[in-house]
Amino acid sequence: MLLAAMEKQGTTIQVKQNIRPSKLIKDLADLGYQNVQIATPAKEGEFARRGNLIDIWLERYKMPVRIDLIGETIENIYLFNYLTQQKIKNLKEVYIVPFGVTPKIAPAWTRKKAFPSSGGKYERLFLSEIAPGDLVVHIDHGIGRFVDINQTSLAAPRQYLVIEYAKGDKLYVPVEQIERVTKYIGVGGYKPRLNTLGTGGWEKVKARVQESIIKAAQDLLNLYAKRELTKRHPYSADTLWQKQLEDSFEFVETEDQLKAIEEIKQDLENPKPMDRILVGDVGFGKTEVAIRIAFKIVQEGKQVAVLTPTTLLAEQHYHLFRQRLREFPVEVQMLSRFKREEEQRKIIANLKIGKIDIIISTHRLLSNDVEFKDLGLFIIDEEHRFGVVHKEKLKGLKTNVDVLSMSATPIPRSLHMALTKLRDMSVLKEPPPGRQPIETFIGELDNQKIKSAIEAEIKRNGQIYYVFNKVSGIVNKAAEVAKLVPKAKVVFAHGQMTGNELESVMDKFYSGRADVLVCTTIIGSGLDMPSVNTIIIEGVQRFGLAEVYQLRGRVGRSSRAAYAYLFYPQGYIPAGDVLERLLALSSAKELGAGFALAKKDLEIRGAGNLLGFAQHGNISLVGFELYLQLLSQTVEKLRLRI
Repeated sequence: MLLAAMEKQGTTIQVKQNIRPSKLIKDLADLGYQNVQIATPAKEGEFARRGNLIDIWLERYKMPVRIDLIGETIENIYLFNYLTQQKIKNLKEVYIVPFGVTPKIAPAWTRKKAFPSSGGKYERLFLSEIAPGDLVVHIDHGIGRFVDINQTSLAAPRQYLVIEYAKGDKLYVPVEQIERVTKYIGVGGYKPRLNTLGTGGWEKVKARVQESIIKAAQDLLNLYAKRELTKRHPYSADTLWQKQLEDSFEFVETEDQLKAIEEIKQDLENPKPMDRILVGDVGFGKTEVAIRIAFKIVQEGKQVAVLTPTTLLAEQHYHLFRQRLREFPVEVQMLSRFKREEEQRKIIANLKIGKIDIIISTHRLLSNDVEFKDLGLFIIDEEHRFGVVHKEKLKGLKTNVDVLSMSATPIPRSLHMALTKLRDMSVLKEPPPGRQPIETFIGELDNQKIKSAIEAEIKRNGQIYYVFNKVSGIVNKAAEVAKLVPKAKVVFAHGQMTGNELESVMDKFYSGRADVLVCTTIIGSGLDMPSVNTIIIEGVQRFGLAEVYQLRGRVGRSSRAAYAYLFYPQGYIPAGDVLERLLALSSAKELGAGFALAKKDLEIRGAGNLLGFAQHGNISLVGFELYLQLLSQTVEKLRLRI
C-alpha cells in the first residue's frame, strides 16, 4: 500500500476545533495507537488521557504532543518535555497518521528494502532512523536536511525522499535509491553546513576524507595483519576437569552463554590468535564465561591476565575466580593498590617465573616491571575505561596472545570494529532465569522520596547504593543521609581512600553490617551484590548515558524487584543532550537493553575518537554512518591485498 493512500486514513486536529474527547480517543485507537491509561506515554504509538489532557507520542516527533481541551474545544496543542512536563513548542495543528507509517530510513550498509510491498508499516531499523528536519548525507551530493516523502501524480507514480540543500535547492531521491542516504551523526555537537548542489565541493570533501581513511585503515590493518600471520599451537578439546568445572556452576546457563562459550572455544582450537569481544548486559553472565575460558587456557600450561578498570572490581573478580576454581590446582593472585609494595614485588616475581596461573589486576598490570613466563590469554573488562597510554600498551600485547574483551555497553569503537569485520563478537542477549527489569524513577531531587526508598529497602532486609560523585562533599552527604534515615547504618567510599580504608568499608558493606553505601562511581563496573537492590544517583545530569546504565546495573542482580532513582537538582530543566540521555534511560527498561543503548549513546554524544586515530574532523565532514561505510569498503579492499 502506498504512503499517500495510507495517510488519507489519518486525521488532522486544529486549535479551536470542536471534537468530542471520546471520538478522538476512538479515532486514535482505530489508527493503531495504544491507550496506556497513564498521564504520559512512554514510547511511540501510545496515548493517554487525564481529565481534559490527551497526550500522544507520534513517530515523527522526538517528544509527545499534548492536546488541551476545554469541554469539546481544543484550546492548545503543543510538544512537551516527557520528564519535566514543560511546554516546548506550540502547534497550530497536528496530522495524525496510522501508527507505523512515519518514514524510517535504513543505514546504507544494511541494504534492506525500506518500503514493504504490502515494516503497511515501515521496517524497524538495526542502527538509525530519520524524521523530517534531521540532517542526512547523500553519498553523491553531501549533507542536506530531510524534508519529507513525496509521491508524484504521474501515470506511473513514484515515491521520493525530498532533501533540502543550501540556497533552498531540493534533491528528489527515488525510494529505490534509499541505500544512498544515511543519517548524519557528527562529533561533539558539531553542526555542519548544508552542502550546495552542483558545485563539486562535496566530491573534494569526500576525496579528502577517503585519503585519510585509507591511512587509518592501513595502520589498523597492520596490527591485525600481524595477528593473521601469527600462529600458535591450537588448544586441545575440553578435558574432564573442564567438564567438572562447568558442571559445578550453581545456576542454569542461558542459551547465549553456551553459544558464546562454544564460539570462544572454537577460536582457541584454531591456530590463529583470538580477538573477540563478549557483549552482555549487566548481570548476564560474562564473568562465568571468562572463568571457564581462563581455566581452559591454564590447563595447557599458559598464564591468564584479567585486566579491570577499578580496584573494587579487581577484588571482586579475584574472590569469584578463586571460589569457582577452588577444587583445582590453579594459583590465582591479585595485583592492585590494596597490596603493599613488598607483596606487589613478590607477585610480580612469581608471575615472571610462572608460579601464578591467573593474575587479576588494575592498570598496574601494564607497568614496565610486569613480565609473564608464558602469557596465553588477556581478558579485558570494560576496555573503554582505560586511557590512551594504557590502550597503546595493550595494542602491543595483543599481537601475539589471545584476547577476550568484555563490555556491557560497547563503545562505538568496539561495536564498529566488529561491524567492519575486524573483531569477532559474541552477544549475551538473554537475562538469567528469574531476573526482573529495574524500576526506574527520574526527576528532581526529593528528600522524601530518598527517605522512603531507603526505608523500604531496609524493611525487606536489603541494602542501598547512594551515588554522590563529589569526593569533597561525600562525608557531609553521608551525614545527611544518616540524619534523613536515623535507623540506617551509613558508610561512605571513594577512590581517594587508602587501600586499607577502602577495603575496610567495603568489607563492612559486603558483610551486611551497613545498610547504605554513599559512594562515587567506583561501584560502576561489574560489582555484583545480590542484596543491593536500590540505587539512588544524585546529579544524574552530569553522567554519560553508558555510565548511568552501568551504575543502574549494580542492582537487580537477583530475582528480587530492584529500583533506581535518578535525580537532577531542584529547579533544573533537562534539555539537549541531557534530556536525550534521560529519555533513553527511561525507555531502556527491558532486560538486555545495554547493546541498543550503546548505539543510542553513539548518536547522542557523537562518534568519539574512532579507531584510536584523530578522525574527528573527517567524521564531522561526512557524518559517522557514511564514514563507517567508506571505512568498511576500504578495509575490505585492503584485506584482499594482504
